[in-house]
Amino acid sequence: MRYLSIIITTLLLMGVQFASAQAIQGRLLGTWSDSTLVSSAAHDNTYNEIWGIVSDGVEYAIIGSTSGTHFIDVSDPENPLEVIMIPGQTQGPSIIHRDYHDLNNYLYAVADEGAASTLQIMDLSFLPDSVPVIYDSQELIRRSHNIFIDTSSAIMYSCISAGANFSFTPIRLFDVSDPFNPTFISDFNSFDGFRVSQVHDAYVIRDTAYLNCGPNGFVIADFSDPLAPTTLATLSPTEYEQSGYNHSGWLSEDGETYFLADEDWDMDMKVIDVTQLPDLVVLDTIDAGNENQYSIPHNQIVDGDYLYVSYYFDGLQVYDIRDPQNVERILYYPTSNREHSAAFQGAWGVYPFLPSGNILVSDMQEGLFVIQGVEGTITSTAEQQALDNSWQIYPNPSTGQFSIRASESMDKWSISLLDIEGREIKKLQTSGDYNINLSQGQYY
Repeated sequence: MRYLSIIITTLLLMGVQFASAQAIQGRLLGTWSDSTLVSSAAHDNTYNEIWGIVSDGVEYAIIGSTSGTHFIDVSDPENPLEVIMIPGQTQGPSIIHRDYHDLNNYLYAVADEGAASTLQIMDLSFLPDSVPVIYDSQELIRRSHNIFIDTSSAIMYSCISAGANFSFTPIRLFDVSDPFNPTFISDFNSFDGFRVSQVHDAYVIRDTAYLNCGPNGFVIADFSDPLAPTTLATLSPTEYEQSGYNHSGWLSEDGETYFLADEDWDMDMKVIDVTQLPDLVVLDTIDAGNENQYSIPHNQIVDGDYLYVSYYFDGLQVYDIRDPQNVERILYYPTSNREHSAAFQGAWGVYPFLPSGNILVSDMQEGLFVIQGVEGTITSTAEQQALDNSWQIYPNPSTGQFSIRASESMDKWSISLLDIEGREIKKLQTSGDYNINLSQGQYY
């Protein structure tokens, strides 16, 4: 948060500032990649979107690549195993982006590049032996940037969509209640006079669509009548701070808060109160825990009390969102070892809905990461509070001379001194006096 960063900067002028708690690095369980696949010409990315399914109790990751759609058995997360790959109709360096959604044991897949690309619908009933493609045509969709299926109505929303029989439009709706015969419903380029040149991404629940409209801002619309939607709220780029390319977002499970990402370097994510429509109130901003000018969010998903974000160079970021006015970053995992730059590289997508709680992350260059879920990684709140109350560090802020005192035995714990990026500087005793030569900054 910008405001919090200013406070911290003021404190740093006093000396070395210590904190007793911070976001922790997640535990990596396993990875998968295929060295035979080629990278895209545009962004040097071999991999793109990530999705997940469960079939006969087996957990699968679904990851897109320049070649097609890969089904990875992650039921043994330490040994991910590819069981099937469905080729895309367009393959190779021209492919940057594929997207997925599932409904009633069918997977829907699109690509955003390639003259031969199609809408593919796959039957998941026969995993792990086969995945029949029951529909493979560009009649309705040749290119689509993103798709989202409203499960309550079996309507698929296709963003920046074009087909052999349809020109490009910001958003187009299809009836997918019969996966063997998807049909066109309607398309739109304005909402009560609020014109949009594109809808980059959509989140839809029970006919209410949250539309991220790229350079045009944000729209919330009621599609109960898909031929004549009702506009509930709009947010133009001039109406909120740090506005840029309005890329994507996800709604909290209570329906009260929307988490929005502008896909621009050095811009925070926005936490928006959506309970007072047509008013949209930005409650807070959140970031990846650093001040790098090339830090940039991409995609996000809410599951329960947590917001999961793929943050390009910064990898997986997880936030506790129980208090939307005080969102806390609690867990991270750096999937990429590439230096921050004015590029689109690193973590592309995230999927947290597997029954195991394990988190799937796709990295554009590195492939699939399986990371242990939040509940299995983070110490319980009660235990953490007990730990925090059992020891002290003083003086704080410090010039490098400080003491650690424990109120009880901490033999089962270890203490490490970390810098702001999470790098370990030194191992410390559980109690003792220290005089460490440190550069001015914040340490944990």
